[in-house]
Amino acid sequence: MSFSILYNNAQIATMTSDKPYGLIENGAVVISAGLIQWVGPEKELPVEFNGLPEKDLDGRLLTPALIDCHTHLVYGGSRATEFELRLKGASYEEISRSGGGILSTVTATRTATEEELFSQSLPRFDALLAEGVGTVEIKSGYGLDLETEIKMLRVARKLGSERNVRVKTSFLGAHAIPPEFKGKADAYIDFVCEDVLPLVHEEKLADTVDGFCENIAFSTKQISRVFDKASALGLPVKLHAEQLSNLGGAALAANYGALSADHLEYLDEAGVQAMAKSGTVAVVLPGAFYTLRETQFPPLNSLRKAGVPLAIATDCNPGSSPLTSILLCMNMACTLFRMTPEEALSGVTRVAAQALGIGHEVGTIEIGKKAEFAVWNVDQPAELAYRIGYNPLAEMLVGHGALG
Repeated sequence: MSFSILYNNAQIATMTSDKPYGLIENGAVVISAGLIQWVGPEKELPVEFNGLPEKDLDGRLLTPALIDCHTHLVYGGSRATEFELRLKGASYEEISRSGGGILSTVTATRTATEEELFSQSLPRFDALLAEGVGTVEIKSGYGLDLETEIKMLRVARKLGSERNVRVKTSFLGAHAIPPEFKGKADAYIDFVCEDVLPLVHEEKLADTVDGFCENIAFSTKQISRVFDKASALGLPVKLHAEQLSNLGGAALAANYGALSADHLEYLDEAGVQAMAKSGTVAVVLPGAFYTLRETQFPPLNSLRKAGVPLAIATDCNPGSSPLTSILLCMNMACTLFRMTPEEALSGVTRVAAQALGIGHEVGTIEIGKKAEFAVWNVDQPAELAYRIGYNPLAEMLVGHGALG
């Protein structure tokens, strides 16, 4: 067997063991055909790997490529005006009910051509990649009609192919009630289930199906219909749940074996236990918490106690989290939610991969997984969450070499 390359002289945060960060000092990794063939202390390198081409990482930190497991970064327009309104006292719900919020982005996204939508979204996508992100989840949900939902998902796929980066897409047709269905939420759910989702699935544009279970969006009964259809099509599900109130969405998602339930500020103990039983990942979104100036914290201690895996994500979107920095997201998770730096790094690597159903491929540095790494100019892993507004990324290493 021929081997491609040996990365050596590195601190390696494997994110795999009980040891903090799974850290290996003076470590080495052997790569062949884009997969990890061996990882461990350099002094234990098997003799069969002697003589391989080497890349000396000069003592830098090597981590799995980061993963942003919850974004809405494909959209048209801006909602800076609403940012001003909130600062003058208007609530997120008030803005939404007066025709702003999600629906204002729907109008801008419907109007944009596919090319315009791509050109507006690409800088946001690149901002994430520049901070060591190797996988991005992107949702639809700003179209709420057949044509625009498909347009959004095509743009998301195009972003991934343009930059040769993994993009996982989520169909979020059940995001809000569009103007043409005002007062007819059940009819809109019929439309989503009978007309839009089957075509999205037929064109292989969605990896998962998402929904927004909230008083300003959809009830658990309505979300159940969407999830029933997703299950019939063989698509996994995830859910925006318990962000503004407790409707029991997380427990519902868990009952469907959801990959994740996201936000969770108003999650109760029943929801925590349901998620623990199903293995559903809790994705907390500090960017939205910060932007909306929320005061209700997600119940992290209860989630930890129950053994629910914790991921974090930017929730990049134009209204409640215009955040395109995964490193700042990690810092926010620590400062706002009192997560540890290790939990934050795990939340954008190992657990984020689990939240997307790709934990068997990426998220840790171990034999058999894909060789997708970030190399950092830091002395210790905690620095990734510690600094504010500073990017210590040295390079991305994917498979056989470096990506700029």
